[in-house]
Amino acid sequence: MANQQWQCVYSAGNSLEAHSLKGLLENTGISVRLTGEALAAAAGELPMSVIEVQLWVTVSQWQQALVVIEGYLRNDYHDWHCKHCGEVNQGQFELCWQCQHDREESLDH
Repeated sequence: MANQQWQCVYSAGNSLEAHSLKGLLENTGISVRLTGEALAAAAGELPMSVIEVQLWVTVSQWQQALVVIEGYLRNDYHDWHCKHCGEVNQGQFELCWQCQHDREESLDH
């Protein structure tokens, strides 16, 4: 993968959003690199557009990543309850944040 070309697929407003999206993309098998996190330390001195954390994916996975991000932006995700511990989880997550059980085990089919 070292010879792969990378392309910016999204500019997140902050590090938290960037890491959430990174996890969402990685759960679908997409490799992700983040850039710009180090600039957050200078947040008071730089314009907000410079502080954005960018998500980069390989050119071969760019289209697939766009589909995932478009779903995130449309907020198509529905919260779900973990059947194991009862915790409510945001829809974009595949694992329960409380007990790490898989979402599929908690969804009624």
